[in-house]
Amino acid sequence: MIADSASLAYSAEGSPTFDSLTQRLFREAVVEVAERAKSVLPECHGRIEQAVQLLLSGEVQWLPDGTVQVRDLEQEDAVYSVQETCPCPESAQAPRGWCAHRLAGAIAKRTAPLVQARLVALSAPLQLQSPASEGEDGKDLERATVPPQYIQLINGKPFVRYAGLLAMAHELGLQKLEATFLSVTDDLALAQATAIFLDGRCFTESGDATPENVHFGVRPHFPRLALTRAKARALCAVQAA
Repeated sequence: MIADSASLAYSAEGSPTFDSLTQRLFREAVVEVAERAKSVLPECHGRIEQAVQLLLSGEVQWLPDGTVQVRDLEQEDAVYSVQETCPCPESAQAPRGWCAHRLAGAIAKRTAPLVQARLVALSAPLQLQSPASEGEDGKDLERATVPPQYIQLINGKPFVRYAGLLAMAHELGLQKLEATFLSVTDDLALAQATAIFLDGRCFTESGDATPENVHFGVRPHFPRLALTRAKARALCAVQAA
């Protein structure tokens, strides 16, 4: 999935990612935060373990308004929007309302900044390299660095936000970025995008989206993801040129 500038940043297929180190950091941070939660809520050990499974299974998503959406692994098509409380049936029976969904949201909010800080501490910035510039002997390389604020952790994997790709592309001389639909049906959206740079380079890529291959939170708007995927792939193409 591709990061959408008008919604949450979703993962961008074909965009640069970090290695498996970050996935390990994510799992370690989830476990660490969960252990702290157990010491604060000893009566919720079982539910905390369920929350960990929800997180590691990729069933937790942040929304722009601060709400966390959690999909229940045991109830088909059950998705709960969690803020200070959770509307699930379990919430009324859980100690102080700490159901597995609410715990998953709380752990997730504490895990993301923890992993981000450790990534920065480990000096693992994401760099995209452009073709050689006209420096001495042609050996100098122009680099566009994606700042940490443009990196989104999703299911333990870091992806570049769409805004980060745009920032990188503008640094490399992006002049125009256009995207159009090739076809849209109830089951499939196809799009094509072209990125033109000041030095004359032009990159055209395509993208697709279906209700099944986008996050459940944006399924009603899945065609938009095809446009964004196409644009993100066109922007990524510059670093491979």
